[in-house]
Amino acid sequence: MANEFEFQDEQIESKEKKFTRRKFLEGTTKVAGLSLGMALVNPMSNLTAFAADDKEKNGHRSKPILVFPVISDVHIKKTGTKDIQKFSNTLQQLNDVAPKQDAFVVVGDLTDNGFTEEYDRFMSIYNAGKQSQAVSLMAIGNHDYWNGLSVADAQKLFFKKTGMESIYFHKVIKGYHFIILGTEDGNTEGTFSVKQINWLGEKLKQAKADDPKKPIFVFHHQPIKDTIYGSEWGFSGNRDLFYNTLKEYPQAITFSGHTHYPLDDPRIIHQKDFTTVGTSTGSYIWLDAGRIQGEVPEGADFLNQALIVEVYYNKVVIKRRDIHNNDWTGEPFVISSPANKDKFLYTEKRADKTAPIFEKDAKLTIVQPTLTGLTIAFSQAKDNLLVHDYKIVARNLGTGKAEKEFLAFSEFYKDFVPNPLVLNLDGLKPNTRYELEVQALDAYGNGSKNALKATGKTLQGEVKEVAITLSKDTLNGTADTVEVTLENARVPQSDWIGLYEVNEEPGGPASIWWMYTKVENGTFKVTYNPKDNIYPDRYKEGSTYKLVYFYGSGYDAVASATFTVGSKA
Repeated sequence: MANEFEFQDEQIESKEKKFTRRKFLEGTTKVAGLSLGMALVNPMSNLTAFAADDKEKNGHRSKPILVFPVISDVHIKKTGTKDIQKFSNTLQQLNDVAPKQDAFVVVGDLTDNGFTEEYDRFMSIYNAGKQSQAVSLMAIGNHDYWNGLSVADAQKLFFKKTGMESIYFHKVIKGYHFIILGTEDGNTEGTFSVKQINWLGEKLKQAKADDPKKPIFVFHHQPIKDTIYGSEWGFSGNRDLFYNTLKEYPQAITFSGHTHYPLDDPRIIHQKDFTTVGTSTGSYIWLDAGRIQGEVPEGADFLNQALIVEVYYNKVVIKRRDIHNNDWTGEPFVISSPANKDKFLYTEKRADKTAPIFEKDAKLTIVQPTLTGLTIAFSQAKDNLLVHDYKIVARNLGTGKAEKEFLAFSEFYKDFVPNPLVLNLDGLKPNTRYELEVQALDAYGNGSKNALKATGKTLQGEVKEVAITLSKDTLNGTADTVEVTLENARVPQSDWIGLYEVNEEPGGPASIWWMYTKVENGTFKVTYNPKDNIYPDRYKEGSTYKLVYFYGSGYDAVASATFTVGSKA
């Protein structure tokens, strides 16, 4: 048993092979014996074939005809400095790598809550850093409505502060059509009315009539469901009408924000009937549900990414920029002959079939047992595109049954990408011996044929129940506070606590108030103050509310407690 836990912290440090994210992504393309065909593995290998597209009619190689950055989800707050510093750095870096911009596009969620002070801070940094000749194009996002104003007044504030003329509008820049759409209320999913979509159809028709071969650029905050990576967070209302309106225009290239999903994943671009691209975030990362690290991993606010779009004669190049690393991530996306679907590279047919592999010297080791879990460390696998996840199966050696299954990110989004990867597996039975099996998964779900295995045993002891206790169960009016104590909580993995009306189902309406749990010695304490409510209109005297503790960034409810708001004495 002693050698089962030999891989201690100091040994992890000495054996660690640190990867920058770029090295991790590039290095995985060098796995011996793996081949997908050059167009699939590295779209930039097709640039030779596109060389003719780089020439104007006079035979000389052209510079970009049109250049514009695209950013989204900046989420400027009322106070603090980190968001301001990140935004200022974004503008400076984009100016460095794209010194002659024709437009600058922000695809929604300029602010965190749509407050006047947030707009003022956003516009102060933006006006100081933008290029004077670049046309400002800004879409409104759902967060820009969360200021307690009516929809109409929230929109008026957006117009006043940004100088935009409408929720949806159209510009022609250097002969290219830009169509900016706007979500019509603060609904998280997004709201695009039939009226707005019909207007979109008219503008698309007009753009095609001007030149049927030119790309048409369309911008909207929430993505279209069932398109890009992260589009599970897209809108469903009028989704098919929206999609089918664009479907008639293969030259349409749409950009959406909202998801905060990173640009590194190859699925961030999607082509079928037209092209759609995700824009990541300038604020904090959000990721797929169901992983150990949570949808919002620890330290998630490191992320800051942007796109730079270069338009050439008969070609569009989209470059992915890691602002936080002052570097590029991945190869540029190249859309040749945008109006010709036969030249689409990033279709569902590109779905990679090559599985990741663990190298011969890769190993899995149990680092530390706990009462209900095992901490493990293992060597990262390699893939021709991207190792996205690991599936870990815990088999109870007493019963022979697979008792629990975990998914974990490879943490490809970090810099440095950790190697070995260390994970805490929770939710196991005390005093039980397990065999653990780790399989690598790529971005398209292909699983490695070889797996890593190790055995370990959890510690013996009593499992204490997770519980929320309140200092009182009746509050004195809507301004009264209550002390909240969460006991026997786990070490945070994007765990959080949220407030709902007692009959509301979490995951339907947004929480009235929420925050991440910061646990010390199994305990989290906070003073709930109604002045911090995101939705104050839903918090009223005479109503009963529940505080719910969730594992991860989803809605896996673990414990709850209720209180009633009484009339102020």
